[in-house]
Amino acid sequence: MTTRKSTPSPPSGRARLQAFGGFLTAMVIPNMGAFIAWGLITALFIPDGWIPNESLGTLVDPLIKYMLPLLLAYSGGNLVHGQRGGVAGVIGTIGLVVGSDIPMFLGAMVMGPLSAWIIKKWDGLIQPRIRPGFEMVVNNFGLGIIGFILCIISFRFIGPIIESLNTALTWVINALVNTGVLPLVAVLNEPAKVLFLNNVIDQGIYYPLGMQAAQTAGKSIFFVLASNPGPGLGLLLAYWLFSGNKIMKETAPGAVIIHFLGGIHEIYFPYVLAKPITLLGMIAGAASGIATAQVFGAGLVAGPSPGSIFAYIMLTPRGSHLGIIADVIVATLVSFLVNAALLRASARKDTAVGAAEFEQAQERSAAMKQEGKGLLAAVTASGAPIATRAISKVIFACDAGMGSSTMGASLFRRRLEEAGIDVEVGNTAIERVPSDADVIVTHKNLSERAANANPGVEIVAIENYLSDAHIDDLYSRLESQQEADK
Repeated sequence: MTTRKSTPSPPSGRARLQAFGGFLTAMVIPNMGAFIAWGLITALFIPDGWIPNESLGTLVDPLIKYMLPLLLAYSGGNLVHGQRGGVAGVIGTIGLVVGSDIPMFLGAMVMGPLSAWIIKKWDGLIQPRIRPGFEMVVNNFGLGIIGFILCIISFRFIGPIIESLNTALTWVINALVNTGVLPLVAVLNEPAKVLFLNNVIDQGIYYPLGMQAAQTAGKSIFFVLASNPGPGLGLLLAYWLFSGNKIMKETAPGAVIIHFLGGIHEIYFPYVLAKPITLLGMIAGAASGIATAQVFGAGLVAGPSPGSIFAYIMLTPRGSHLGIIADVIVATLVSFLVNAALLRASARKDTAVGAAEFEQAQERSAAMKQEGKGLLAAVTASGAPIATRAISKVIFACDAGMGSSTMGASLFRRRLEEAGIDVEVGNTAIERVPSDADVIVTHKNLSERAANANPGVEIVAIENYLSDAHIDDLYSRLESQQEADK
């Protein structure tokens, strides 16, 4: 159904994982500029770089050992408890950083939020009991003393534990690389990505490991395991040329540009979900790309975010361009060939189904326009009508609030502006939707998480940010609202 009123319900396991991935993303994405800056310095100035420079090369180690983990710690702490949480996160994490010989990315992602959570609990306990005039003394010394304790504990005890876990995880991944079975990770990556767990995989696992590997080798294959734009490109090209579904066929070219050049991979997820068997092509393409990168010994110097071809080229170190380009081309070709065969096999059936769906969408849109003034009644998932109210703010929400939601909000905002409809349209991460939002537009696979994070707000669940009948329904409601207000 198109819309439903969000009500709190026990979140599913997938929603919990998505929320965890969203938290990781909120820690990592705001700092991607720093990661890319470090990657460029490494690619240029290390002994094997483009323009080796011994003096400027000394920047590499301090940046990766101190700056990047502390940025993650501050961002994680800030998410939990604002600026005080960010400061607590940095104090707690510096103990790990100083006490370890490896970059403490995983440690920062644990200790930053944990330290902030502890100071948040302390504030909740002590602040209501502070006598007037003593707030600054109690707050500053409270943070300082708790930070002091966290720093000692992380230096002495938590650091060695996380270092051991990190070593074990690295050993497992390296064993996969050395035994030649690394392409098999595509079997896990591709299904997880289309369920919007891509950020859990990339930001939670591959990026931290990749940064450690890049520190010594100047590049890492971990950065290309889940971010390769090739499989998605092959899928969209196959839809464009061979799909029997009219809507999918017409929207695929635009999705190609957004995905391959813009790096918003979420745009192709609905195409996979519409025909799950295409996962076979995605897995085959991704695995072929990984195998190609292994053959060439290719890798990137930092995580490509967004995962566009431009980011890939910019973050490719000297000597790896052939391998990286081959990685993308092979993944594209394999994905295209497999998915083209699958789509052609079902083209006749898809033509009938797709045309029917398209006609139904047209009829629904026409019927809504004929209803004239007054708001159209939305329908809940259970079939019961929901209460309608004037809509003044529409928020497009996605996992990170920076990819598909940005694109969806931009397109919808332009559409409203052209029609002269005065409604605010914005975009953000699901957990950061402003409290005055009237409607949240998000992908159907994220709607449960959005409902739990924003109880009481109407959710419009969609399948495609470029063209979706449910977005058309919302547009018609706003159009009717505008007419009624005249």
